[in-house]
Amino acid sequence: MVIEVGNIKIGDNLPFVLIAGPCVVESEELIFSTAKKISEIAARNSIPFIFKSSFKKANRTNLNSFSGLGDEKAISILKKVRDEFGIPVLTDIHTESDIDKVKNAVDVIQIPAFLCRQTELLIAAGNSGLAVNIKKGQFLAPEDMKHAADKVASTGNKKILLTERGTTFGYHNLVVDMRSLVIMREIGYPVVMDATHSVQLPSKDNVSGGQPKFIKPLARAAAAVGIDALFLEVHPEPSKALSDAASQLPLSELEELLIEIKAIDSVIKSVSRHT
Repeated sequence: MVIEVGNIKIGDNLPFVLIAGPCVVESEELIFSTAKKISEIAARNSIPFIFKSSFKKANRTNLNSFSGLGDEKAISILKKVRDEFGIPVLTDIHTESDIDKVKNAVDVIQIPAFLCRQTELLIAAGNSGLAVNIKKGQFLAPEDMKHAADKVASTGNKKILLTERGTTFGYHNLVVDMRSLVIMREIGYPVVMDATHSVQLPSKDNVSGGQPKFIKPLARAAAAVGIDALFLEVHPEPSKALSDAASQLPLSELEELLIEIKAIDSVIKSVSRHT
């Protein structure tokens, strides 16, 4: 299946799409400068690009952790990015009421992994008419994502993406089973690899930790299996990020990784077209 987000087509053995940006809207300056830089990198390498950033974080480990600038301000910044750079934008939603807040500012709404079984939220997302990216719950088998997709599709909205982001492996750890990408594609929708959340160490100590040295190997491995989009949280200075500081890719390392992923993606899909 191919879904369209703006003028971008995703799926059916087409070249991979990049979904990237800072974890959360920290400031207008950070979001604009990062969006500009990623846009330039994507254009230079002929990679379709969807900008991502959460307008708020409703699932922080610590009560005192940064959760956002305020809904109205953050959403207005995302809309400005879309208008200024002419690129599609993705953001998370956590409640049905969030959909009305963001629907005129973004092109893709994302269901966080821990909410992927919430029936009313999934149906409301489908009814928005926007593309819906469903993160696979850390607690789900990949084949069970069919039920989440069916809830969105029951509204007549088939613009669905399914995202791998790691599976709970004991306490405070995740592991990626690359079979998940194959299994979820068999459900019938484009698949996405989230190579940054997959390296998290969830709720470790006072905040979520991470092992960012594994971002690139996981991204390369997923491209070799076959993906329709690559999801990366990217920050100019991850150590200073207000959310997910331990698992974002430094912006300075993005282009080199994308060149590698594009080469792998091209070989894998070329072989697929001739088999």
